[in-house]
Formats: sequence, structure tokens, C-alpha cells
Amino acid sequence: MSTLPWPAPAKLNLFLHVTGRRPDGYHDLQTAFQLVDLADELQFTLRADGDIRRLAGPAGVRAEGDLCMRAARRLRSVAGRPVGIDIRLDKRIPLQGGLGGGSSDAATTLVALNEIWGLRLPVETLAEIGLELGADVPLFIHGRSAWGEGVGERLTPLELPARHYAIVFPGVGIPTAEVFQAPELTRKTPKTTIRGFLKAGGRNDCEPVVTGRSPEVRRALAWLAERGAAQMTGTGSCVFAAFADRGSAQAALDGLPRGWRGFVARGLDRSPLQERLAAERSRGSGKV
Repeated sequence: MSTLPWPAPAKLNLFLHVTGRRPDGYHDLQTAFQLVDLADELQFTLRADGDIRRLAGPAGVRAEGDLCMRAARRLRSVAGRPVGIDIRLDKRIPLQGGLGGGSSDAATTLVALNEIWGLRLPVETLAEIGLELGADVPLFIHGRSAWGEGVGERLTPLELPARHYAIVFPGVGIPTAEVFQAPELTRKTPKTTIRGFLKAGGRNDCEPVVTGRSPEVRRALAWLAERGAAQMTGTGSCVFAAFADRGSAQAALDGLPRGWRGFVARGLDRSPLQERLAAERSRGSGKV
């Protein structure tokens, strides 16, 4: 079994419209998901005793609540086999930053263990399992930048212009549930289309809620707006701006205030997880 790490890339929401609230309490959304090359890395080692353990993970997140562990246990339950694994997560994507890191980690765990355990479940089944863990997990399992509707699980592959992004994490996390429960959240934005978004863009309906409640996010958004067309991703707390090249994105982060973190990330149409999976299958077949 290869010891190469498995990537779990971040995403940006290029816009996020809340178009309604469903009877089950979830919200209907429209968004454009842009995958980027900022990524966590995971390593998996088979265990013979059937146990599932986390050897390393994000500080402050207990193993019981780690989405990687939950994903592994759910997949083993579906498989109905006494398989085990050690999981080591190198966390690079900020927690509660709106970049989808936890969902991506769960997706990578499902995709990698499906291969490592020899289950060969179809991607549609993995996406169904992933949706139980989080609305963004199917995006990362399918591994393409996409137009998202429903709770974000109805996906249409989307080819986006080549861009580099300056991303700022202002040192605070924003719990997603608090944003969607906020009474001031706009929930009746008219629906748009892919063509309409590509022509006129869109807004993030969660941004006014977060900036109204978080001085740190409001300050980060204003700081980056002096350098480019800045907006918030997801429910925050990260903000970003798009640039034509890496140098311009890097220059936008010059003078980053103390306590903040800055990242330059390249937009991707296809996830590196898919490339890693293809490489693993080639090795297993003896082609590499």
C-alpha cells in the first residue's frame, strides 16, 4: 500500500444565495463552488485488529467529533466488514473558515478507504454517505468545481476562468449553524442561473450576518477590499479576492495584520483527490 498522502482540497463559494427555507429546517441554496489547491493531507495505515484510530488531527477537535473518524466508521458500517485503519491528518485549512476543510477531509477519507479497503462502492454511494455527514461532502467526492443547488448537494460541473486567489483568515472561526439560524439572514433571494451568474455575478447572503456580528471578519473584508474585489466564502470567516496571476494575489497579502493568516491558492476545475485515486489504482494494477 502506498504511503503517499491523500489531498483534501479547500473550496470557495464564489457566491451564495439563500433562496428559501425547507420544512426540515435546512435552507435551499444556490452557489458556485470553486476548488482550490490549498489542501489538508491525510495518511492511512491498515490495521489488522479492525480498530479505527486517529493518530493526529486538528488541535481542539476531539477524535469522536472528527469528520474523518465519523466518515471511516460510517463507511465500515455500510461495508459490513471488520476492517481497521489509522488516520493521520495534517491540517492546513483553517477551522470554521468557510473553506470546507472538514467536509473535504471526510470526503477524502471515504474515497481513500473505499480504495484501501477494497470496497469499490460507486461514487454515487459514497456521495450519499457523505451527505449524511455534511452538505458539502458530495462536492469533494465528485471532485469538480460545480454549480450547487438544494442544500448544496445537487451539483453541475462548472468550468471557471483561471484565477489565483488571495485568502485571508482573520484568526476567528464562525460556526455555520449560528449563521443559518440568524433571524436577520435573507432567505428569499430570487433564483438565478449559471448563465446569469457568469454574466452578472452574485452575492453572499451570509456576509451581512457575519460582518454584523464579527468585527474581525468585517475588518478583514475591508482590508482585502482595498486590494481587490473582496468577498466572504461560505458562512465565513475567510475572505478572498480573485487575481489573474499568483504574483498579484501574493502582493495583495503584503502587510497582513498580526494574528491573521494569508494563503495564495490556484483555482482548480478538477480535484487533486481524483488524480491521487487514479495513481493509486495504477499502482495496484502494476502499471506504475
